[in-house]
Amino acid sequence: MPQLRLALNQIDSTVGDLDGNTESILHWTRHSAEQGAHLVAFPEMVLTGYPVEDLALRSSFVEASRAALHSLAERLNAEGLGEVPVVVGYLDRSERARRYGQPAGSPQNAGAVLHRGAVVLTFAKHHLPNYGVFDEFRYFVPGDTLPMVRVHGVDVALAICEDLWQDGGRVPASCSAGAGLLLSINASPYEREKDDTRLDLVRKRAQEAGCTTAYLAMIGGQDELVFDGDSIVVDRDGEVIARAPQFAEGCVLLDLDLPAADPGSVPEGVVDDGLRIDHVTVSADPLPRYEPELAGGEAERLGDDEEIYTALVVGLRAYAAKNGFRSVLIGLSGGIDSSLVAAIACDAVGAQNVYGVAMPSRYSSEHSIDDAAELARRTGLNFRTVPIAPMFDAYMGSLGLTGLAEENLQSRLRGTMLMAISNQEGHIVLAPGNKSELACGYSTLYGDSVGAYGPIKDVYKTSVFRLSKWRNRAAEERGQTPPIPENSITKPPSAELRPGQVDTDSLPDYDVLDRILELYVDRDQGRTEIVAAGYDDALVTRILRMVDTAEYKRRQYPPGTKISAKGFGKDRRLPITNRWREHV
Repeated sequence: MPQLRLALNQIDSTVGDLDGNTESILHWTRHSAEQGAHLVAFPEMVLTGYPVEDLALRSSFVEASRAALHSLAERLNAEGLGEVPVVVGYLDRSERARRYGQPAGSPQNAGAVLHRGAVVLTFAKHHLPNYGVFDEFRYFVPGDTLPMVRVHGVDVALAICEDLWQDGGRVPASCSAGAGLLLSINASPYEREKDDTRLDLVRKRAQEAGCTTAYLAMIGGQDELVFDGDSIVVDRDGEVIARAPQFAEGCVLLDLDLPAADPGSVPEGVVDDGLRIDHVTVSADPLPRYEPELAGGEAERLGDDEEIYTALVVGLRAYAAKNGFRSVLIGLSGGIDSSLVAAIACDAVGAQNVYGVAMPSRYSSEHSIDDAAELARRTGLNFRTVPIAPMFDAYMGSLGLTGLAEENLQSRLRGTMLMAISNQEGHIVLAPGNKSELACGYSTLYGDSVGAYGPIKDVYKTSVFRLSKWRNRAAEERGQTPPIPENSITKPPSAELRPGQVDTDSLPDYDVLDRILELYVDRDQGRTEIVAAGYDDALVTRILRMVDTAEYKRRQYPPGTKISAKGFGKDRRLPITNRWREHV
């Protein structure tokens, strides 16, 4: 059986940064070639970044992507890397009309094989996802080929992400065409527990394809999405050969024994789902046998809490860096939410670049001020205290507000102060709201909801407690000071907008609340189903009413890291003006 050294480069890229992404591809191709790679691969749309959203509809951007691809091929050759075939994802356009409303020139999510200074093979994603955060059917036309490249006597079939997630198409076609390796390039966003789903998927598809299957994943962050790496290679029986680290940029190199292609012919014709085989040979002769040096292996897996926490750190770090911000600003109340956000921020951008402000009012407890100061001492972040009492008194003297208006005024004064400091000093403000609060509308517009990014926007309150405890344990295990004061974790949550206020004055116990919210928000179950699951009818009705009437607030909340299968924003989209009520 021929041998092939495969290089899977799970790297980050930034949408629209064609020059920067090109340099990254060149760097990792050079690294792969120095390690003796025979075939080098990069993730889905790595050249343009992913997802490009409506940039795909701009012909100027599509043409820039195509030009960058050809320029990349020429540069690889000029730098002595042309003999190594490189698989890279990019944005292309269809040369012919595919369906009504998508004429010739319509964009495609595409991949290419670069060799000896030229683009020797191009192909477009066959299955287009149109669920969750994906709108690819809105933008792209599908590919109708089975792309194959012969490398050192091995026929390698190529696929793009959803081509593996959906049945049919390129997976069975690879089997029919006799591929020795199925290589899929991906930009699959992170979700809780998706790593197990992904592994099961790759194992299943390898068995269906009847060949070794390599799943190359992207890492990094783009707006609300986080990419966790976790590239996987399995043999034809579904046994894991190699598994890359999570949330780490790098190159997975391994020597594979793969079946030889028939040297006397090349695959041709039409196979499963009407896919036409598009085959190119870059090197027909197998390599001389050599002693394998890189046998693979599995990187250590992260525990569930560490995985989620790391995703939150990566998401914030990417958002800040890619948007040109070096520092962040947080309103510190001494409570659990702002404390966790501060810990995440310190890990993401460094404590020296985190600025915390305590903004006590007449209703603020001594422990809230003390806990905020203690958090600052433990983490080393920059800290100041600016009371809002003078501003509050001035507003009250002019307006004479009472009740909820008086409470919300305090939050809005804090929001105004944070945005003023942000403008003056150049930090981005982080909103501390969690998913439980956003679901129920338990936030103040233009108050605690202000900010450029919400790191825990997709984290339920019960998970906020769990992640805070995990972060403290992790610090203790490393011999470090736990960043979050114990009192911030154990005291009853409160917005402290009136004397003695606690969250449970207006919200049920978070353990119960979050379970109901998960059924309604994440799983789209209705009132009848939730009550049938054992929850009190009146309580369910009240919670669902709170969720439904808060849609307008959520639309105005900043973006934040997505960690669930159904986060607010791109995933869960409901009309603001909506008279359908589950709770009636």
